[in-house]
Amino acid sequence: MNTPVRLAILGSGNGTNAQQISEYFAGRTDVEVACIIYNKKDAYIAQRAKNLGIESHYFGRSDFFQNGNVLKYLAEKKVDWVILAGFLWLVPEDMLAAYPNRIINIHPALLPKYGGKGMYGHHVHEAVVAAGEHESGITIHIVDHHYDCGTTLFQARCTVTPDDTPDTLAAKIHLLEKEHFPRVIDETIKHS
Repeated sequence: MNTPVRLAILGSGNGTNAQQISEYFAGRTDVEVACIIYNKKDAYIAQRAKNLGIESHYFGRSDFFQNGNVLKYLAEKKVDWVILAGFLWLVPEDMLAAYPNRIINIHPALLPKYGGKGMYGHHVHEAVVAAGEHESGITIHIVDHHYDCGTTLFQARCTVTPDDTPDTLAAKIHLLEKEHFPRVIDETIKHS
């Protein structure tokens, strides 16, 4: 039997995407979520990992950017792909080097619009609504050295109406994330 492709999911917050990805791959023999890593001590993603029976680990800023503890942990867990699911830090150089073209992120807008440092979550939806955009969506992309600039793997769109608020737009985006993110991860791994 072949060894399954092992994923690490990195998150900073609630963990809804981490849960959806984990549930999508649950019971599969070819792909498994090896661990969930988070960088905010009180992030609800840790509770989701516990509920799913997936090992989770908190790492602080120095673990990511100075002492290499995250990379050591990923190596111990034999991780093949890193998935960013609401992870708010720029991925450090050593992790990019260890996982070339094997780090996937999702962004809640149609990049290159509304990307970059500070553009995450509700900040994105507020900017889209304030600009009077007629559409928004999600972008799933490979991570590179800059926020939200790597090769686009997939985009899905939704209409933004004059009645939309940042909250109603966020709900539309969450539906797109749920529908597409796990599937695009799966397809990207299969075609790598």
